[in-house]
Amino acid sequence: MEIIGKTNIDFIGKRNIAFVISGIMALVGIVAMIQIARGAANMGIDFSGGTAIQLKFAQPLHIDQARAALAKHNLKEANLQDIKEGNKLLVKVGRTSLETGKAADTIEDVFKKEFPTNTFVVESSTEIGPSIGDKLRKDTLVAIAISLLGIIIYIAWRFDLKFGVGATLATLHDVLAMFAVFFVLGKEFNLLFITAALTIAGYSLTDTVVVFDRIRENLHKDLKGSMLNIFNKSINEVLSRTIVTSLTTFLASVALFLFGGEVIHDFAFALVVGVVVATYSSIFVASPIVALWEEKAAKAKA
Repeated sequence: MEIIGKTNIDFIGKRNIAFVISGIMALVGIVAMIQIARGAANMGIDFSGGTAIQLKFAQPLHIDQARAALAKHNLKEANLQDIKEGNKLLVKVGRTSLETGKAADTIEDVFKKEFPTNTFVVESSTEIGPSIGDKLRKDTLVAIAISLLGIIIYIAWRFDLKFGVGATLATLHDVLAMFAVFFVLGKEFNLLFITAALTIAGYSLTDTVVVFDRIRENLHKDLKGSMLNIFNKSINEVLSRTIVTSLTTFLASVALFLFGGEVIHDFAFALVVGVVVATYSSIFVASPIVALWEEKAAKAKA
């Protein structure tokens, strides 16, 4: 399927603008990761430790009433999330002075005492200790590093080292951009966000490999042509495929964002951001890096 005709866009010629934009996003992303490593970002209880409990009430309960009731019992730092469907309320509490394992019971007792006529059932309850949260945070950063190393090895084996480095930098750029957006918007970093980041890393790699495959094919066909021209031609040849694939994935992610419910709202938002960034990077980051490297290598041989 083709939604656009034959194009002849000079993508590589716009590399300087793209590198500036990507550099800014990557820089903010690095700052975000440093803040995460320091535990200074908006961390979910997955990484910082705490309690999350989801309650389903028999009658509607305004979130301000719930917040006031918790504050009355020394839980004013609780993070409340109103789930419209079914009178549900998600309560998250970070590290407290409460004894480990007692926070969920305390929250239940508060609602039973303050709203005796509005009965509720506990749909889910999660409690993570500070040490486990700290270990999860470190393990997550290690997992991202290992996955990027795996990408270099795979692409270097499939193509060559230059393509491997280009794909890895593009993937790293995508992950950093997602961290940057969440950090700037003050959104919570939790395991769902990490899941979305790793999902987009895989998606980005697939998109980049398709472009690289066409570049390699054209490099074999045109041994004496200009590197920049060959790269531009290859990107234009797969542009329609890239747009169709990205558009369908983007629309699916947007549907998840709009109709998926509060619990996965941020996860879906991360996917939406990731798909846009991954599409951009496969064209404006990965290919220009390899093109410049190949051109430099060709001039050195001449």
